[in-house]
Amino acid sequence: MSDIFHEVDEEVRREQLKKLWARWGNYIVALVVLIVAGVAAWRGYEYYVAQKAAQAGAEFEAAVQLSEAGKRVEAEAAFTKIGNEAPAGYRGLARLRAAAELAHRDPKAAVAAYDTISADSSLGIALQDLAGLRAAMLLVDISPFTEIQRRLEVLAQGGRTFRHTAREILALSAWKANDAAAARRYVDMITADSESPAGTRARAEVISALIASGGNS
Repeated sequence: MSDIFHEVDEEVRREQLKKLWARWGNYIVALVVLIVAGVAAWRGYEYYVAQKAAQAGAEFEAAVQLSEAGKRVEAEAAFTKIGNEAPAGYRGLARLRAAAELAHRDPKAAVAAYDTISADSSLGIALQDLAGLRAAMLLVDISPFTEIQRRLEVLAQGGRTFRHTAREILALSAWKANDAAAARRYVDMITADSESPAGTRARAEVISALIASGGNS
């Protein structure tokens, strides 16, 4: 008897499924097609991104080789092209390298290029800080301490990636400006930071000795 009821239940379920398919079948097929098409499109996009990244990597390496060969103008042009066209991961690095090549022939223009990079929040704080640091390094021998301080004071704060170098440049600039108190403050920041590199500490000790002796460049 139970077999009869089971067969009836199966028949009822089949009829219900037929009705559901008749009503919704086309929509289900369309949904499946959309899912398959979406997955295919995403896979295609991933492949495209991978190909672009590989191309950018090859172009970046070629530009580095131009730089190492002393072909500054060609290297600058190659890095600039990558900075304008490559995926995001390469654009910021290429722009920094283009500015570095430019610095060999036109330091003033390179500072402007670094400043543009430093102001571009899309690149991330680390690359922005590095650009700001590079600009200050070009200016430290020709600009007043107040200008270097304006550029690097924030970068010298705790937690910033390039704080050690920023503090060293600030200490040097302050010493050159005969501002012993400011120079001492940045030297103390270097010595108090347990993460300061050994080389930075050694150079800070030299500046500290110069301050103590009252000497100046």
